[in-house]
Amino acid sequence: MSVKQFNIGLVLSGGGARGFAHLGVIEALNEAGIFPDVISGTSAGAIIGVLYADGHTPKEILKLMNGGSRLDFMRPALPREGLLQINGIIKILKTSLHSKNFNELKIPLYVTATDLNNGKAVYFSEGELFDPVIASASIPVVFQPVKIDNISYVDGGILDNLPLRPIENKCRILIGSFVNPVGYMEKISGLINIAERTFMLSMSKEIFEKAKRFDLFIAPLELRNYKILDPEKAYELFSIGYNATKEKLKDIDIDSLIGLKPATNL
Repeated sequence: MSVKQFNIGLVLSGGGARGFAHLGVIEALNEAGIFPDVISGTSAGAIIGVLYADGHTPKEILKLMNGGSRLDFMRPALPREGLLQINGIIKILKTSLHSKNFNELKIPLYVTATDLNNGKAVYFSEGELFDPVIASASIPVVFQPVKIDNISYVDGGILDNLPLRPIENKCRILIGSFVNPVGYMEKISGLINIAERTFMLSMSKEIFEKAKRFDLFIAPLELRNYKILDPEKAYELFSIGYNATKEKLKDIDIDSLIGLKPATNL
């Protein structure tokens, strides 16, 4: 058996404001003594991932990102490429991140974005940090693409909403947090709502197959009752992620999971 580069890898999906649930997941894991050695994130998962990898605790991140209404995060945009700008997220990252480059982070991080020009998922893990994270969270039509080296990038969730690939063969244990369950929606109207719904459906593909490849997979169905563009219920979402993880951990041998004793049946 080959020696893995990392002990525990954490994969964080996209899901917009539902990403606050990731913070609850991480908080519950940390309380149980489970700390990731590497993180891979898309969209909301990339934002949560970069702040956590930078050294902020889940509750500190919750406080940072729970500063106001939807309009604090999204402002109308004049350019034709997108309807809104992610002003609030940009401000939070610029004022809160200590690290400017990937190699300065306390925990290695992979950020997924979609290369519009070449039609492929790109996994950033080196170089400048800020633009790849913003690109990873730029929902098409709703937000403007981000240019990096003359390539237009948008939300990584389009092609890989649960970015297991960059770390799958590098970790002894894989933990996944998926915050994008898709349920029935009766009324769908308005350009932004239609774009949101379409994007959510596209992000949900292949998840069931991927879920089997995790040692611990948290995907609270309750999250389908929350919109991805509504950041005003942060504490509710945090609690959903936290409680779901606590329930999952009841059936897990924590010492085996974190490598304190040989694995039995995780």
